[in-house]
Amino acid sequence: MRRHDREITDRAEIIEVMKKAQVCRLALNDEDGYPYILPINYGVEERDGKIFLHFHSALEGRKLELMARDSRASFEMDTKHRLQYFADKGYCTYAYESVVGKGRLHMVPEEEKAASLACLMDHYHPGENAYFNPAAIPRTAVYCLEVESVTGKRKKPKPEN
Repeated sequence: MRRHDREITDRAEIIEVMKKAQVCRLALNDEDGYPYILPINYGVEERDGKIFLHFHSALEGRKLELMARDSRASFEMDTKHRLQYFADKGYCTYAYESVVGKGRLHMVPEEEKAASLACLMDHYHPGENAYFNPAAIPRTAVYCLEVESVTGKRKKPKPEN
């Protein structure tokens, strides 16, 4: 990382950024070697000292085809966006927190889908034990990324004097 002064090194802080963000951008490897990037809803779980990201989708489609060919994936998520414009100085800056990482995806077995989907629901409805119709489980693809490496970065807002 070029700007070490902005690096988030504390793992708990990195996980907090992951929990605050609303969208994960997942990058898969397509047939031609280009990244295939898509915004996706997710849930974050920390278990046995590892970080897991939970996702869901339809039972078929391009991302599932790409995952089947190559389970490697990268991801990015960001939050606390704040554009600052200092007209008197002719200067703009942007505050943010972000996380970038990589890992491997795997399909979640049928008997573990409900727990994985509950994790995803908890991301958007924390502490509510939000209901989802169990009839949807068999017609939903559920997959998980085990994070192999992750970095975090933060740029704090500048004082507005």
